[in-house]
Formats: sequence, C-alpha cells, structure tokens
Amino acid sequence: MMPHMRHLDQPPMMPLSPEQLTGRACTHVQQLPQGACRLHPLAGEAFLALTAAAVHAGIDLVAASSFRDFDHQLAIWNGKFHGERPLLDRDGAALDISTMDAESIVRAILQWSALPGASRHHWGSEVDVFDRAALAAGARPRLVPREYAADGAFARLSAFLARDAARHGFFLPYDSERGGVQPEPWHLSFAPLAAAALPALTLPVLAAALRDAPLAGAEVVQRLLPEIHERYVCRVAPPPPAARAYSSSQVFLK
Repeated sequence: MMPHMRHLDQPPMMPLSPEQLTGRACTHVQQLPQGACRLHPLAGEAFLALTAAAVHAGIDLVAASSFRDFDHQLAIWNGKFHGERPLLDRDGAALDISTMDAESIVRAILQWSALPGASRHHWGSEVDVFDRAALAAGARPRLVPREYAADGAFARLSAFLARDAARHGFFLPYDSERGGVQPEPWHLSFAPLAAAALPALTLPVLAAALRDAPLAGAEVVQRLLPEIHERYVCRVAPPPPAARAYSSSQVFLK
C-alpha cells in the first residue's frame, strides 16, 4: 500500500463496481501523500514511481487532473453545452454555440470531454500530466497538443513518457486520431486497471448511470448513446504489453 493513505472501503484488488466505473462512487480512490491527486492505490504507487523517475530526467512531473466523479464531469458537460465553458473545434479554436444545433454541440463536446459516466477519469487509473519545471513562474499549462510537440514547452516530458511510461504501467490511450476523442499527449492511463475497467463499462452500465441525470442535451445523447460508447469509450489505443504486465500479479486483470 502507499504510505500515509487511509484504508479503502473496498480492497484495492477487487474489480470496480458499476457505481465506481461511472464515477458515482469514490471508494476506490485515495489522495496521494503529495500533490492534489486522487488515484486508485495501485495506480498511485505506480504514479509516484514514475514521478521519481522523472526527477532523474530533470522533469517535475505533476498531475493537472486525476480522479473526477460523475457530478464533476456533469458540470463540465453542462457548462460546455450551455456556453458557460469554452467549446472547441478539432483544431482547438473556439466555437459559437449560438450557431449550432443540439446534436452539433454534443458532437463538439465529445471531441475533448467525456460524457458523464463515460470518463476514464472515473476509474482512478487516469492522470493528466505536465512538467512544472518547464513553465515560467505563475504560468499554468493549457493542455493542448502543441505544448507536447517536438517544439513545445513539454517536448522533454513527451520524450520521457515515450521512453519510460510503459515500464511503470502507464500508456497514452488517446495517442492518435481514431475517430473519437482527439489526441491527448498529456493523458496517462494505468494499464493493469484500465484494461479491466474498459470492457466492464458496457453500454447498459453507462445507460443506467445516465438514466436520472440532469444532463444537457439528454435527448440527443440517448439517441446517439450506442455510437458514443463505441467511438468515445471503446475506440482507444490498446495498452502495450510492457504497461499491461506491470505488477500483474498484484492486480485483478484477467
């Protein structure tokens, strides 16, 4: 177990329940002893090892986002649908929702933000990262692809992750354009947990989580839900064998 972490309501080797898979429970995650980061204990142990390795490469690897519950994801979704949060196109340019119908807005949101209940961040296996050492004092990361490109602020971080992430159990599920979520070179997934969670998040499990939610654009989402599940949940990069095998004797992967 990770140091200074309280006892879990559920033992860490148990498969995630439907409530945990969809962010409606947080009994499977804990606060890391350093930084504002909540992860499943197995992912947390691996993430601390990855951050320690990054220090030796001159990188201050920190989490911009980790576990998010259903209500947090719902607030992001509804804020974007109603124009209270920026809505971006595929190239990262702002969209004007006053010129868009409900389906167009839903499809635009899905390019960069998950449907509540469908976010991998619900699992406690996902963390968005940046290199604090590469930022000017007081600056914040934007988490856009160009920051992680070969000439971007986080180019050294990208090279480190390409070299070292898998041996610590992590991989990039949104590594390239696959007809769903846009590439996210900042989004790390802990393979031993995520590989088991993904097939468990079935279409019926997702539909049940959304049934009574105050979701903006609910009629459109309900109509498109099979497509959303296939494109924006299932259509991701498979974890490389090295990442999937990390501490495989300690996890519930079957």
